Amino acid sequence: MAELLKPGQGPLDYGKRRWLQAVFAVTLFVLYLPIFVLIAYSFNVQNRSGVWKGFTLENYAKAWNNSDLMSALLNSLTIAFISTIFATIIGAMIAVLLWRFRFPGKPAYEGAMALPIVIPEICMGVAMLLFYARTGMMTGMTHLSWPFNLGTIIIAHIAFCFPFVAVVVRSRLVGFNRQLEEASKDLGASEWQTFTRILIPYMMPGLIAGALLAFTLSLDDFVITFFTSGPETVTFPVKIYSMVKTGVKFEVNAASTILILITVVATVIAMKFQAPEQSGH
Repeated sequence: MAELLKPGQGPLDYGKRRWLQAVFAVTLFVLYLPIFVLIAYSFNVQNRSGVWKGFTLENYAKAWNNSDLMSALLNSLTIAFISTIFATIIGAMIAVLLWRFRFPGKPAYEGAMALPIVIPEICMGVAMLLFYARTGMMTGMTHLSWPFNLGTIIIAHIAFCFPFVAVVVRSRLVGFNRQLEEASKDLGASEWQTFTRILIPYMMPGLIAGALLAFTLSLDDFVITFFTSGPETVTFPVKIYSMVKTGVKFEVNAASTILILITVVATVIAMKFQAPEQSGH
């Protein structure tokens, strides 16, 4: 007779399933071993790949004193910060639109909005490059000073990130009790007061999670940035890529470790805000 599941036991917990645990462990090992090796060798004395000569923090000092590398990091942080602000605003507006209203062509609009999520990044990068080339932005934007010559990349990152924000915020709005809005209006609140004092506070965990997700995606992006950056514009991932082509130095490992740390912290915070048990459900 088949063994019954115990209370609180999921399908994957049925029986011992040692083979499943082994597959899970091997998968994590294969995925994360290169990252751990990269971090470990960022502390290596010898500037040669694959040879460990001792522990040092000199590589981090070299990365910090590399003006080109720090300038690229500043560019990436600037792009991520500005893109996150606009992507969060646009994504939140679209999430409320799709959650509250019905209109002709809504399924088609939802599908079009999800395209940046499902299509390969290289396709979007090429599409943005062709768009800039046809409109003259790729040549003209490099002569502008706002913001730090990064306009084309910021526009591309906003277009790439706001659907992710919309998905996160909309999933948060699914559990909203609309009777709260009705009660607010019955008490004399206007549409704007109801939106700012009832709906936005409820959306706040989703907004923060979506913003951190957009920040992480923008900070880490290489493919779209590679196709939309001008000759005078270098971001952190692109700079690391150019440095690796001349040989892997442990200074690059140190810079990559810093980027990984920023990404992990932002992702963990976003997951905490997005989790139902952390967002008031």
